[in-house]
Amino acid sequence: MKILKKELLTNKFSHIYIEKEALSNRNTQRIVAKFPNSKIIEISNYKEVFSSNNQNFITQKLSPKLILAVKNENNIYKGAKVCESFNNENFFYTSSIINCLYDCEYCYLQGVYPSANIVIFVNIEDVFEEVKKLLNDLGHIYLCISYDTDLLALDNICNFVDKWYELAKEYKNLKIELRTKSTNIKNIIEKKSLDNFIIAFTVSPDFIVKNYEKYTAGFEKRIEAIKDLQRKGWSIRLCIDPIIYTENFELIYSDMIKQIFVSLDKDKIVDISIGFFRISKEYLKKMRRQNSDSRLLHYPYVCENGVYSYSKAKREKALTHIKDILLNFVNVEKIYI
Repeated sequence: MKILKKELLTNKFSHIYIEKEALSNRNTQRIVAKFPNSKIIEISNYKEVFSSNNQNFITQKLSPKLILAVKNENNIYKGAKVCESFNNENFFYTSSIINCLYDCEYCYLQGVYPSANIVIFVNIEDVFEEVKKLLNDLGHIYLCISYDTDLLALDNICNFVDKWYELAKEYKNLKIELRTKSTNIKNIIEKKSLDNFIIAFTVSPDFIVKNYEKYTAGFEKRIEAIKDLQRKGWSIRLCIDPIIYTENFELIYSDMIKQIFVSLDKDKIVDISIGFFRISKEYLKKMRRQNSDSRLLHYPYVCENGVYSYSKAKREKALTHIKDILLNFVNVEKIYI
């Protein structure tokens, strides 16, 4: 696994496809400069490559290509009902990047997109203009910026986290959530912490990381990164999501939670979200077809209202177990389900 991880990260992006409209963009030029040995291919529209037929998501994950494009519409979306708003009004999300460096076996992206290649929409400044308009219309918004990718993991390539930070610094009525599994905190840890910029770390037991979250940082490394950020004044959201049922479920999740609160400052944890593995019927069908050997994907989930997850009884059992442990360390008001 270590050899495969090294090869992936050292040989990625051998080809970079660039839309004509994106060629002169300054962000494009900065990104391309970081890959002097990559072959540059000009295209008219990113969908020529990204949406072509007969692609294999699983195989492409071994050697993803980079696509630089311009997105001219639908940059900001209303937050979905299945996503947690943390009691924030005017909940939105945006996706400046499609797909992720990581290869989590349960990831819904493999059910959504035909390709594992990574698309970066380089005209992020246009997104900022839409954000400013929303702020002017609504007064304040809560915006999640890292749903369809791990933005922090890609920050050395596109530096978008830094750009979002500067926007949040200027507009105090903009609250941003950056969700991540990455320990790539070198750039952000040197910045002054912001009350309206939340770093949300997904945490999973080591067993889950090693078996289902390929290429991600291990649990202990994530905890070290969070600890370093807390020392610099950053408040952190913890996301125990998705919960995966496995052998010794109670033990491995109990041990993880106890280790979290031995290592971290609980007063600098904003809140904790808990979520179960859940996926739409159509996405899971596609994911099972692509990954026929996955025990996780072929588990006999229960379908409720078009969404597959564990049975209600299993969810309630897991929820009671995890919530009871968390309540030894934090107040119930900090727990979101």
